[in-house]
Amino acid sequence: MMWLNGWLWIVAALVLAVFELLAPGWVFMGLAASIGLMGTLLLTGLWTAGLPVTLVVTAVMSGLVWLILRRVAKGSKGKARIWDRDIND
Repeated sequence: MMWLNGWLWIVAALVLAVFELLAPGWVFMGLAASIGLMGTLLLTGLWTAGLPVTLVVTAVMSGLVWLILRRVAKGSKGKARIWDRDIND
């Protein structure tokens, strides 16, 4: 029953957010967002399913958040930028 404590999930989300600051790459941010959302759902009482279902739903939410973050904050897609003039000119 300890795993259904919402505060534990929110603390885990904060720890993962700190990991994201140390090693950026959107992976930890997706996990932190989905775990934080699940912690909020558990605290409000809107989620009452058991641990296995909770973990599966959190994993699916994490993948969706990761896809959304990749779509919203897409970079240069690995292409090298070619400079045609000097910045000092």
